[in-house]
Amino acid sequence: MTTPLPIAKLAEVIERENLKPRFVLTDIDDTLTIAGKVTACALDAMERLTQAGIACIAVTGRPAGWCDHIARMWPVEAVVGENGAFYFRYDARAQKVVRRYAIDGEIRSSHREQLRALEADVLATVPGVQIASDQEFRIADLAIDYAEDVGPLGEDTIEAILARCAAHGATAKVSSIHVNTWYGDYDKSGMLMELLHHEFGVGPEEARRTALYIGDSPNDEPLFKAFPLSVGVANIAPFMDRFDDPPRFVCTLEEGNGFAEMAELLIKSCGTT
Repeated sequence: MTTPLPIAKLAEVIERENLKPRFVLTDIDDTLTIAGKVTACALDAMERLTQAGIACIAVTGRPAGWCDHIARMWPVEAVVGENGAFYFRYDARAQKVVRRYAIDGEIRSSHREQLRALEADVLATVPGVQIASDQEFRIADLAIDYAEDVGPLGEDTIEAILARCAAHGATAKVSSIHVNTWYGDYDKSGMLMELLHHEFGVGPEEARRTALYIGDSPNDEPLFKAFPLSVGVANIAPFMDRFDDPPRFVCTLEEGNGFAEMAELLIKSCGTT
């Protein structure tokens, strides 16, 4: 595994590799939040990035119900939700949310039946866990809580959840608070590329040169791998042994403060203060 660079090297790498950042793609929980709250420093950093000509796009495991609000109300251009199940973008001119899904509604309904069986199995066999409190707002995945409203529970619990998901043939990814599991061949990276293509006319090669991704946990790995400019906030440290493809840079600060640290360095690298 490659050792990440300190975030202070960000501007040097951008200049050396002639990268042209136009997008900041950001996880939410424990990347934008501080102690579970989205604070002024993160919102201010997103607004400053926008003013510098850098569009913010949220990329999260959080549910569709939350993502509708985020797309409408936050200083973001769009949001990818439920680990790549969809993207939402608010069209201010038409005054509506544009929605694009990885899997159509009939198949999603079938998958929900399978997820109910998986849910029953996990609750019966893994002590201490519960279904995430935001589950009723989800359309495509099952979120199993090990560190938000319970615990935090240990590594053995996470491994037990992952084993039950694998036994049911479901995809599962570990975030800093949940294990998210679903059926279907999609992930954050693929849906994000669809978003950049359909909404911004940006193809994969251009995206690699114009986007920075920032996150905090193992379920961010596909995006750390996809983008040369990938950043982990400092609280990613406990998860580093889980990565084959870690972030290229790591912040000195944790959570939303780390996001703000990255944003300040990125804005300076673009010549805008």
